Amino acid sequence: MSADTILETRGLSKEFKGFVAVSGVNLRIARGTIHALIGPNGAGKTTCFNLLTKFLQPSAGTIVFDGQDITHERPAQIARRGVIRSFQISATFPHLTVLENVRVALQRSLGSSFHFWKSERVLDVLEPRARELLRTVGLEEMADVVTVELPYGRKRALEIATTLAMDPQLMLLDEPTQGMGHEDVERVTDLIKKVSANRTVLMVEHNMNVVAKIADVITVMQRGQVIAEGPYETVSKNPQVLEAYMGSTDVELQGAHG
Repeated sequence: MSADTILETRGLSKEFKGFVAVSGVNLRIARGTIHALIGPNGAGKTTCFNLLTKFLQPSAGTIVFDGQDITHERPAQIARRGVIRSFQISATFPHLTVLENVRVALQRSLGSSFHFWKSERVLDVLEPRARELLRTVGLEEMADVVTVELPYGRKRALEIATTLAMDPQLMLLDEPTQGMGHEDVERVTDLIKKVSANRTVLMVEHNMNVVAKIADVITVMQRGQVIAEGPYETVSKNPQVLEAYMGSTDVELQGAHG
């Protein structure tokens, strides 16, 4: 594993009672890049994410992170290594304020649990960093808003802030723009580009316009296997990719949704 590779899988496979969801996947994620995992529904993308974060155990294959074999580690060990995942469904506390959500995430990153019965003053030491993270994602003015009242796109921005609070080396973003209107998609896309400046991002994303705009490398999956990999300009012209997405090679992939 070369020094510029932060994550590598070798022959990664997952079988569910005879159904092969992921088959022999070889991924190599370069340090400091935005790497997109795309493919039509049922291609195995989310299963791959679950394998990388150890929410699922692989049936076969190896996962290497930062030079260490992590294939048999537990999810908590993976997170401590700096592999932090945000989920498709916004994973925040709806009845805490925006600021409180980030403080909880910061406390988790320090290795201590959140004790609801303790005085809030215990968390005051975390407030400057929490506000800095809110500035990063453009939510500083909404610090005191109860999270349930946030517009959907801003909730996703908050989720990115809580992910950043864990100080990730590798951020795994699962459908970060799903269900958003155009304006929110633009905002979150720009935010992902911004926060990727000093870290590596691996993202599952259906919106091809987002992928085209920010991904350095794209891996395309179909039926659990990798069928193409490379920059958008190359992948978007690949006949096998066009066939997988559209059932025809006589179309443009630009703007397609899988």
